[in-house]
Amino acid sequence: MSDLTTGTARAGTDLDPPVLARLSTLDRFLPVWIIAAMALGLALGRAVPGLNDALDAVRVGSVSLPIAVGLLLMMYPVLAKVRYGELGAVTGDRRLLVSSLVLNWMVGPALMFALAWLLLPDQPAHRTGLIIVGLARCIAMVLIWNDLSGGDREAAAVLVAINSVFQIVAFAALGYFYLKVLPGWLGLSQNTLHVSVWDIARSVLVFLGIPLVAGYLTRTLGEGSRGRHWYETVLLPRIGPVALFGLLFTIIVLFALQGDTITREPLAVVRIALPLLAYFGLMFGGSFLLGRRLGLGYPRTATLAFTAAGNNFELAIAVAIGVFGVTSGEALAGVVGPLIEVPVLVALVYVALWARRRLFPTA
Repeated sequence: MSDLTTGTARAGTDLDPPVLARLSTLDRFLPVWIIAAMALGLALGRAVPGLNDALDAVRVGSVSLPIAVGLLLMMYPVLAKVRYGELGAVTGDRRLLVSSLVLNWMVGPALMFALAWLLLPDQPAHRTGLIIVGLARCIAMVLIWNDLSGGDREAAAVLVAINSVFQIVAFAALGYFYLKVLPGWLGLSQNTLHVSVWDIARSVLVFLGIPLVAGYLTRTLGEGSRGRHWYETVLLPRIGPVALFGLLFTIIVLFALQGDTITREPLAVVRIALPLLAYFGLMFGGSFLLGRRLGLGYPRTATLAFTAAGNNFELAIAVAIGVFGVTSGEALAGVVGPLIEVPVLVALVYVALWARRRLFPTA
């Protein structure tokens, strides 16, 4: 299976029963590190006066500079592992591409809309924040979860790129539809979302474009000078741990920035968490079963499930804060997103590995 910190194994290799024993120590205890990072971030945000203002003083686009650095460090090693010469085999798989587009841009936003109205009918601000989260499809952390679960790296790179393009062209229009048009049709209260297409495009270009180009150049130059065997057995294990450190650093900074907001309204956090838990479970489980039914095989089924279940919380938080303000209920819903998504998707990595043994015995 895929090992995030070494990058030496390929998705689709033989999987023995003791899956966790084949992970590095860093990867095996990933839930522990993530919980510790969340706790440390929350503690720092509460204990150090003015820390959140200092961390948020410099921004890349609409994202805090420290978070931007963490995201770039997190994505670069994973994209350096992609075998770019094999992308053609992914783009020719219409079942995978069509399924991903439908799940991400039709099913996902509609499901979050339904859950937000069903479970938060009396909380319009939190409801709006959740709908924004549902519109922001994941282009960053999904690469980590996909790699840990032994998903198809090339497929993940293609689907993330497609989501990025759709995010630029469709986010604002879908926001208008789900906050203004559809509620009007259903006789529900309406809202508006004013967001710059250029701001979204700039975010995508920075947080996907930079690590994608860096990963491509690293593989092209590395393989060209020393060969694939050296590249995948010597270089990748050296740069692999950077992805995990980038992930943990991002979590610490994010929760340091938003720790006070999260701890100030614990009951609101619990209520916002319920539709999020339902959303992640339904999207992942439904996508995983769909991939199996379509005969995609385990690696691409896992990739389909994680790309459908994940959300771009960086974009959702930035939009909610930019449109409604940093202390708004919409911003709180965006902040709670990663609080729930990160541990849930880590748990779903283990669910995927369990399902691989049960449902894909020859994978």
